[in-house]
Amino acid sequence: MRDAWAEAVAEGGVVARVDALVAGLPEPSARTAEQRADIAAAKDAARALRVAFLDTYADAVYDRLTAGRTESPRIEELLAAAAVAFPGLVPGEARLAAERSRPQAAKEGDEIDQGIFLRAVLRSPSAGPHLLDAMLRPTPRALGLLDQFTRTGVVEMESVRVERRADGVARLTLCRDDCLNAEDVRQVDDMETAVDLALLDPAVRVGLLRGGEMTHPRYRGRRVFSAGINLKSLSSGDIPLVGFLLRRELGYLHKLVRGVRADHPGRWHSPLVEKPWVAAVDGFAIGGGAQLLLVCDHVLAASDAYLSLPAAKEGIIPGVANFRFSRYVGPCLSRQVILEGRRIRAAEPDARLLVDEVVEPEDMDAAVEAGLARLDGAAVLANRRMLNLAEEPPDAFRAYMAEFALQQALRIYGQDVIDKVGRFGATPHG
Repeated sequence: MRDAWAEAVAEGGVVARVDALVAGLPEPSARTAEQRADIAAAKDAARALRVAFLDTYADAVYDRLTAGRTESPRIEELLAAAAVAFPGLVPGEARLAAERSRPQAAKEGDEIDQGIFLRAVLRSPSAGPHLLDAMLRPTPRALGLLDQFTRTGVVEMESVRVERRADGVARLTLCRDDCLNAEDVRQVDDMETAVDLALLDPAVRVGLLRGGEMTHPRYRGRRVFSAGINLKSLSSGDIPLVGFLLRRELGYLHKLVRGVRADHPGRWHSPLVEKPWVAAVDGFAIGGGAQLLLVCDHVLAASDAYLSLPAAKEGIIPGVANFRFSRYVGPCLSRQVILEGRRIRAAEPDARLLVDEVVEPEDMDAAVEAGLARLDGAAVLANRRMLNLAEEPPDAFRAYMAEFALQQALRIYGQDVIDKVGRFGATPHG
């Protein structure tokens, strides 16, 4: 199978042609129309070769990279291994390092090849579930902090503070106060760490997600939930497909739904540790902030808050919202919000399709505590598990993520997106 890939690469020469063209051309923004057409045609030919190979060999490739599925690498580790074992199938570390050093407009789009690979793996009924399972394991960072958290009940990170109190609630406070909790790679890493800690700590029974007080001039002293993806980071090339866009969905957001995998002989009934989650929206939940609400069990919003998924404005796909949003609001309102950019204000009737409680800002603290108490029940876990199985079957989620891996890769390199983030980069809304 490795020989089959080597033969395919050598026979057509299409991968080598891309490398030769890139080496002899200026950066993408400085290329002529003819040069752009030439490199696009060469890349298309190479990608068609990768797709054809993976259509036949995806399971065999995955088994080789995971020692017959006895090892469980996360997506970034899997791709690194694939780059070594199958040169040219996905970009290697040198290519990725060069890409990371460039703004989005100057990149070659090598991450699209990662999307092709991950789509093939996630589509597979054998490899796909194994990879999803690997992404539900706790991160090494969280395991390293677990003893501190169980002893002290507090872990402070740059963008998230997690605190366990005597009431058994883990309070995750989003605290990027300078940028309205706009999401970047740092925040995704901190959020997954915090979610892992809350799920692994046996003293935690319920989790709370809430934005902290801001120092941003327009919202100084006020709580804000989330401004979504940080478009400055996207414009500067610092929002990677794997480390942000896919890790976010397959990591902490999926863990909020399914739980964290904790292999232990005593957990014969399920390897997953899950807990109910409450989200409290102050100010706004834009883009990724609104997506976060779709994986929580109880959502509160202040009456002056609003929600939005400005995907059409930005040109990208709003994570798994296209999969989950219609379940809450129906297809008509989903299209208004996702395709047309409609904002939903907490005070309007349609907000009740997404928000369980709307309260006055001054009543939020009391309402949050009452909501947490209602989810602290013996039968809550079993029932939420059955609800999540019915509402979001694992195979349906896997099929969505397979196509998302490629389509989002294509979108972040679309010329319209590059043009838009260059203009919107001054504000962190997403």
